[in-house]
Amino acid sequence: MGYVRTVNASSSDPAATTDPGRIVLLTTSHRVAPGLLSWPAWQVLRSADAVLCADGAHPQLPYLREAGTAVEETSPTAQELVDACAGGRTVVVVATGEGEPALTDGLARLAGSGRVSMPDLELLPASYDLPGARLLDLVQVMDRIRAECPWSSRQTHQGLAKYGIEEAYELVEAIEAGDREELREELGDVLLQVVFHARIAEEHPDAPFSVDDVAGGIVAKLVHRHPHVFGDEKAETPEDVKQHWLRTKAEEKRRTSVTEGVPLGQPGLALAAKLASRARTADLDVPLPQGEGIGYELLALAARAEADGVDPEAALRAAARAYRDAIRAAEGVGPEAIRAGRGDHRDAEAHPSPDTVGE
Repeated sequence: MGYVRTVNASSSDPAATTDPGRIVLLTTSHRVAPGLLSWPAWQVLRSADAVLCADGAHPQLPYLREAGTAVEETSPTAQELVDACAGGRTVVVVATGEGEPALTDGLARLAGSGRVSMPDLELLPASYDLPGARLLDLVQVMDRIRAECPWSSRQTHQGLAKYGIEEAYELVEAIEAGDREELREELGDVLLQVVFHARIAEEHPDAPFSVDDVAGGIVAKLVHRHPHVFGDEKAETPEDVKQHWLRTKAEEKRRTSVTEGVPLGQPGLALAAKLASRARTADLDVPLPQGEGIGYELLALAARAEADGVDPEAALRAAARAYRDAIRAAEGVGPEAIRAGRGDHRDAEAHPSPDTVGE
């Protein structure tokens, strides 16, 4: 290491024995554009006696050099780094993605020996992750999986459709169970579906789009539908917000019927409640159709629940869980066995076969 050898040659300077100098370990986030460093980081880089980096391909190096900071590509040992600081010098180490564990472990051993006058060691984060930065990691991981995994590389929107439904139901189950850990996991599984479909969409020959297009579209929609947040309109109550939302949505969609956009493939109780909600919101007094059979009775129950502010699907699931517990109690199955059964179910999902990805 050229710089260290030069410093060692002058280590007989009496000052070297009185001021051991300073080591600054400079860390950066790969999720922030290179060169966007904090002002303290730029200050220490400009005033340092030497700047070292073990990775010649480090994304920060071109920007540091463009700013006039000389960077030596080298991987010093702990002792060499201590010697480089002798005489009160400041040496900045631009950390690689791994954080230089071998170097910091070596410095710890030297300090623990008690035989070396150690420089001051400072950890200086030069850039920080913004909220949501880990989403960039997810996009990168998904891109690699799509390219290299024999199963994932062959998936289509149609083939993955069933998983979107399953994951949405598992998310609802976690919410209703009040399990925070499972809620976090299920949110990740739902997010996976979004990123997976967006990655597949990039490959469409005629109408490709990416996860950035997906995010950009929902950002634009949220801003447009919240003029009380991003514009000059006022909203004091949740009902005011709902009216803003319905008005802007109507302007965007220009639908001829309030039933447009209601997915007919959703569960029957939810479908009935949604139709009733659309009619009520539009102030349409539409009598329920009369007919024979349980279907019409369920329709009437769903409409009544919606009018009372009750989600009929959630209400039925709650009743079904109570029924399940009653069945298990009649079988003599205790709560501990039930919890163990749930754990077995989650363990099986933790190691999915290719056709259960994301579960």
